Amino acid sequence: MDLVVQMQDYQITPNTASYNLVLKAMHQTRESEAAEKLIDRMLQTGTAPDDESYNLVIGLLITMNQIDLALKYMDLTLKSGYMVSMNVFTDCVRCCVTAGRLDVLSSIIEKCKTTEQNKSLCPLWNLCNYIADVALQADHSKLAFFALEFLARWIARGENARPPVLLSVDEGSVVSAFGTAGRTYNSTLLDAAWSILRRSLRQKRAPNPETYLSKIYSHASLGQLQRAFSTLSEFENAYGNSGEVDEELFSPFTFLYPLVVACCKNGFSTLDSVYVQLENLSNADPPCKSVAALNCVILGCANIWDLDRAYETSEAIGGKLGISPDIHSYNALICAFGKLKKTSEALKVFEHLVNLGAKPNATTFALLVDAHLIDRGQKAALSVIDDMVKAGLAPSKETLKKVRRRCSREMDFDSDEKGSIARSAI
Repeated sequence: MDLVVQMQDYQITPNTASYNLVLKAMHQTRESEAAEKLIDRMLQTGTAPDDESYNLVIGLLITMNQIDLALKYMDLTLKSGYMVSMNVFTDCVRCCVTAGRLDVLSSIIEKCKTTEQNKSLCPLWNLCNYIADVALQADHSKLAFFALEFLARWIARGENARPPVLLSVDEGSVVSAFGTAGRTYNSTLLDAAWSILRRSLRQKRAPNPETYLSKIYSHASLGQLQRAFSTLSEFENAYGNSGEVDEELFSPFTFLYPLVVACCKNGFSTLDSVYVQLENLSNADPPCKSVAALNCVILGCANIWDLDRAYETSEAIGGKLGISPDIHSYNALICAFGKLKKTSEALKVFEHLVNLGAKPNATTFALLVDAHLIDRGQKAALSVIDDMVKAGLAPSKETLKKVRRRCSREMDFDSDEKGSIARSAI
């Protein structure tokens, strides 16, 4: 610094290179306060700092944990159109993530992307994964998207290398990204996560069932029902007949219930719209047929007490749509009849599915119990539970509680005692 002053005494104007030499010395001796004063002096005297000047000061301030000042000069660097060095960018990213300054980091990355000099900046692979983890834990969809973009760049670089280096994202991170996308209503993040997963899998296998379900939930949350059903159809094609997964994964009463809720969000208008979309998909070339999707529509109709629409949809499955109904189709129809005290019709559906050779599951019996209880038929409900036990299935505690509650209301103490014995046996 003294040399710079002496140069001025001899009427020699120090240039940017002169100041940079001083900044390098300050960087080595970690004189952050002096470096800050020097670069401010450069700005005031008209000796414009260059990219090296800014990188030296930013790197020093980050080293001294003076984050706010470092970010100030990072912003000046980007506004001035200078190039940020890879080391400084990496240190800045790591510093912001560690300090929880996610909004600031998103802003910096966004500004880098808009400048020709800095748009190619990309943190190391492990740091990209760390950014993604932190962003997803905080539901910061914008930063999570940037992290996935960085990971996609690394995957592309690896594929173009000779020999190729095949990098892949963790599928659990993609599931987390779907969750964040659904909660923050960010379809861009959803699409990016699906794209990078597809690229990572390289058509060697299908995504896991949990991944499909998470994507379906996100589309349902965003109101993208057509895309949700397209994903469900793809899920069915991958796992529907494989025997590798539990059939409950396709049940509208459990795993697909968020989709059912989305279908009946605005009443019959949404359900009608969904049905038309599914009908069009089934008539497309190639046809995209999904019995699980139609089951969601039937249960959605049941949820808004619209028996006519539920029955018409059920009839269309095996009729004009040419799809074979499954146990969930019958269960959804039993639910619709049971809610409106159409117990005899619910029993006819049960008899019909048994005659067709379909095997009732625990949900089937539970829905029949509910139908009888709604119709104040606690004795018939207990008879269904007996049949259920004979079929090798155990009633849930919730079902037994419902039976006991109905018995108490009807003052049917004999049935209540029988229900208590069944409850204690579970």
